[in-house]
Amino acid sequence: MYAYVVRRLALIVPTLLGIMIINFVVIQAAPGGPVEQMIAQITGTAVEATARISGGGGEGEISSSVDRVATTAGSSNNKYRGAQGLPPEMIAQIERQFGFDKPMHERFLLMIGNYARFDFGQSFFRDRDVFDLVVEKMPVSISLGIWTTLLVYLISIPLGIRKAVRDGSRFDVMTSGVVIVGNAIPGFLFAILLIVLFAGGRYFDWFPLRGLVSDNWSDLDTFSQVTDYFWHMALPIISMVIGGFAGLTMLTKNSFMEEINKQYVVTARSKGLMENQVLYGHVFRNAMLIIIAGFPSAFIGILFTGSLLTEIIFSLDGLGLLGFEAAINRDYPVMFGTLYFFTLLGLIMGIVGDLMYHVVDPRIDFGSQEV
Repeated sequence: MYAYVVRRLALIVPTLLGIMIINFVVIQAAPGGPVEQMIAQITGTAVEATARISGGGGEGEISSSVDRVATTAGSSNNKYRGAQGLPPEMIAQIERQFGFDKPMHERFLLMIGNYARFDFGQSFFRDRDVFDLVVEKMPVSISLGIWTTLLVYLISIPLGIRKAVRDGSRFDVMTSGVVIVGNAIPGFLFAILLIVLFAGGRYFDWFPLRGLVSDNWSDLDTFSQVTDYFWHMALPIISMVIGGFAGLTMLTKNSFMEEINKQYVVTARSKGLMENQVLYGHVFRNAMLIIIAGFPSAFIGILFTGSLLTEIIFSLDGLGLLGFEAAINRDYPVMFGTLYFFTLLGLIMGIVGDLMYHVVDPRIDFGSQEV
């Protein structure tokens, strides 16, 4: 098993490098890079990103970057030339500002060398280190990811087991209807419905609509701080749980149904074991193998991809919104820095998922298989 882990760790390097190369080439080939974005900002022809969070400082940071580049490249009178265009020396200065005066392969090697030291550089448009931006946004996404994953598993596993045991019963049919509805309604639509019903949209104004905590959170006592935190997180988490529990519930049910019909279960019952002994003493370990082992990848998926629309709808300044705005503004350091970090984390969590298989069932030994 140790040899397998070592081989998997060694494969991280070429896998990560390949992912970065493909994304680097694709993004470099796309029109509207950071140089074009900055020129559009200077000439006043840029289209502002639609997703902004009040108080986040994004617009002010971008404007500051525009002013700095314009001042560095020439006088401020050149800032609004519009259709007259910009002088070549100013465009050359902008290219040097962003490092685009170097060939593409040289820029890539420089970027990878810095990333290997976890130096993700500075945002083009926010005047902040990428690492600091990620750390700043991390609490929101971690909060959404942890609580959503925990609730999804706590709801889906017992419900899926119950549905498998009572397959075809009235309970199974009724809960299947709930699962179908949960699977059919996207999480972001349910989020909008929650806002309309409970966040002052039309009916009740019970929950806040913005932020992770209240403005006076630091002045509250410990109990009030915890209460305020969950008060703000309630609707976003509920909307994400509704969108995520359906698939895991059916996976749990199908997994248990497959194991319940196997010969070793019939043998255990023939020995006179109680149903709970058969279910939790024999079936549970085998049926839960794929579910428990998939926990790391499920958490990563919810943490870094599933919360984008939720963060936008509920004005939560997290990693999803950071990545969205970086893509809109072609903020390459943020885009590639977060891609590198989270791809590396995803590859490591994939190894953790394989180890979970071995923890749940020690009979599984990846060490005896070829990678």
